[in-house]
Amino acid sequence: MAVESLAGNVSETPATGQTVTLEVFRYRPEEETEPVYQAYEVPVHKDWVVLDALNHIKDHLDGTLSYRWSCRMGVCGSCGMMVNGDARLTCATFVESLLPGPIRVEPLENFPVVRDLVIEMTDFMEKLESVKPWIIRDEEKPLEDGEYLQTPAQLADFEQFSMCINCLLCYAACPVYGLEPGFTGPAVIALAQRYNLDSRDQGAGERNAVLDTDEGIWQCTLVGECSEVCPKDVDPAAAIQRYKVSSTLQWYRNLLMPWSSK
Repeated sequence: MAVESLAGNVSETPATGQTVTLEVFRYRPEEETEPVYQAYEVPVHKDWVVLDALNHIKDHLDGTLSYRWSCRMGVCGSCGMMVNGDARLTCATFVESLLPGPIRVEPLENFPVVRDLVIEMTDFMEKLESVKPWIIRDEEKPLEDGEYLQTPAQLADFEQFSMCINCLLCYAACPVYGLEPGFTGPAVIALAQRYNLDSRDQGAGERNAVLDTDEGIWQCTLVGECSEVCPKDVDPAAAIQRYKVSSTLQWYRNLLMPWSSK
């Protein structure tokens, strides 16, 4: 891919007196049949993150650049991108840590690209919906009976897996999802486990029908890259392996005590 250069007037004085080159992945389907990389020279401010640099490009150099972001606080998960080949939240990746550059910014790997740094998320959303990531009850108790209470220990059992922000960094880092797009994927399985382990939930059987399959938990090869890149320490690799253990134990119970599953 060619790298085009674009410089512009910097409206702010860099706190460090430095600039850095961002090589940004550009794909504009109405203009190009193939993606290109475009180089932008941006100032280096103390405490600037890569998202700040992209916003500078958007505001001062090239208003046509497309990317997703929202909260700028590592909460919404919208700004996940590849930065120098690694899946990261651009709102939590400091420019100074990547000096002297250049800094290459690309859309998350393993997803179709809609435009520039914007990926198509439909596959993930459909898989997420398939595991019913909400509390399922066979029968609701009357409201006058009060809440479904939990002990601190019951909360701790699933709390880590509830921290997922759907940033999709784990999908970009997962070699299995890259080779086998049918794989349900780490975030979806971790979120399914979040509800399976919730003492208030009774929907594990419905989720197991989706995930206790070749394209579900058994396609994971425990590379562990999903947990390495997770910005919230959800540890989806641990969720998947715990799911495998419980599924295996249930298989042996059904084999040795078939009456217990009836």
